[in-house]
Amino acid sequence: MHRSAHVDTFARDRLPAPDEWPELRFDLPELRYPARLNCAAELLEHAEEARPVFHTPDGATWTYGELRARVDRIAHVLTGDLGVVPGNRVLLRGPTTPWLAACWLAVLKAGAIAVTVLAQQRPQELATLGEIALVRHALCDIRAVDDLAKADIPGLRITTYGGDGPDDLLGRPAPDTPYPAVDTAADDVALIAFTSGTTGRPKGCMHFHRDVLAVADTFSKHVLRPRADDVFTGSPPLGFTFGLGGLVVFPMRAGASSLLLEQAGARQLLPAIAEHRVSVLFTAPTAYRAMLERLDGHDISSLRRCVSAGENLPAATWRAWHERTGVRIINGIGATELLHIFVSAADDAVRPGTTGVPVPGWQARVQDAHGAPVPDGKPGLLAVRGPVGCRYLADPRQRGYVRDGWNITGDTYVREPDGYFRYVARADDMIISAGYNIAGPEVEDALLRHPDVVEAAVVGRPDEARGQVVVACTVLREGAPRDPERLRAFLRAELAPYKCPREFVFLDALPRTATGKLQRFRLRDEGDRQ
Repeated sequence: MHRSAHVDTFARDRLPAPDEWPELRFDLPELRYPARLNCAAELLEHAEEARPVFHTPDGATWTYGELRARVDRIAHVLTGDLGVVPGNRVLLRGPTTPWLAACWLAVLKAGAIAVTVLAQQRPQELATLGEIALVRHALCDIRAVDDLAKADIPGLRITTYGGDGPDDLLGRPAPDTPYPAVDTAADDVALIAFTSGTTGRPKGCMHFHRDVLAVADTFSKHVLRPRADDVFTGSPPLGFTFGLGGLVVFPMRAGASSLLLEQAGARQLLPAIAEHRVSVLFTAPTAYRAMLERLDGHDISSLRRCVSAGENLPAATWRAWHERTGVRIINGIGATELLHIFVSAADDAVRPGTTGVPVPGWQARVQDAHGAPVPDGKPGLLAVRGPVGCRYLADPRQRGYVRDGWNITGDTYVREPDGYFRYVARADDMIISAGYNIAGPEVEDALLRHPDVVEAAVVGRPDEARGQVVVACTVLREGAPRDPERLRAFLRAELAPYKCPREFVFLDALPRTATGKLQRFRLRDEGDRQ
């Protein structure tokens, strides 16, 4: 590793042992970064000052020049008035706004480490994250400060922004001069991103300054291929690395702009796309399904790129969106541990029902539990390596995620003979019933082809005779009868009999994390109690 610029060495001291790291590969020329690199400075200096960078729903626009000036001012306050030194962790909390993005860039430019959390997280969750990352500074939107104040993080100094008090971040005195970026090493930790909590205690994933640029120089550059005149938007918050990349890093790396929405459900996205002529959309399969029901009356002809990640994209959803809009969704799989998407495909290379192929700069394979590659057509564990790798913050689970130099994502995949990767299930979501292996997503995809089904999640429930039985948790369109026999009869024509659910549970909504990921463990727990 290179000489660190961090005065506070907490993060570097808690990197995994060298023999627990994945193999890092920098196969593309653009991935060979210099030893000294500050990713915020790189992103901020990329475009002409007069070009737009952020838009808001009320019609305001920030230019790159205005953003640079505001970032520099915040960085002056951080390192002057607030006493932040390189390597300190700074917690960032608030809805998705240009000010939150500016705070993130300022923290990185000042050589500190950004810990961006979700505005929806409650005090106990925030306390856990603060404890893991040993956070002592926080920049928080004034509207989101109450739960953070209640979190009782020892020694935490909270500075709010967006208020009108003298102690507000934006009202504090600061030099009106450029802030020279801290001379960070390319492998200094820039951010700690927490896994979204679908299972167990969250894990802090440490990513370097070069990692932030690497995900833009692989997936964004080679698959998404943005243009400087693109307008990005999407639903994932900036505390979710899917959103951080799609709404800040990728557009800025391309000199493009982004519409930042505080509310970004299906009801808000469609009119926003029409009004602001959005061309690149990032959201989850659930949102695409919800938008399909509301497309009438909305002009989304400006869209040229739609990206889906966060959970598996069913082929039925892909085809329905393409038929209605003419746009081919770019499916992808990413992970907080790897920062963003590493398997994907776009344009003529898209194959509905598959995730895609390894993104340029990345390698992927399917292997068994012992680390041996499995033949094409056989299910196994997805293993990935590239320019970014898993580095948990002082967490013994590192040894489970990284094996023999590969990142093991926890997903069961099949590599088809033509090289495409097809999602089967999360490794811990495979249902074994009467000796049959049943992939829940396959049953879900079939259920979603029924016109009455809006959402579906399929889990296994323990059964003395069969080991497990298949349980389908479904959300139906308003007014549809909750009749399991209608759905069962439909599925018998779609699936082998052993895959058909034995039980149906009808819900008003599926349980999800704040980032939109399905919490299957809650459905399994519910099934166990029945």
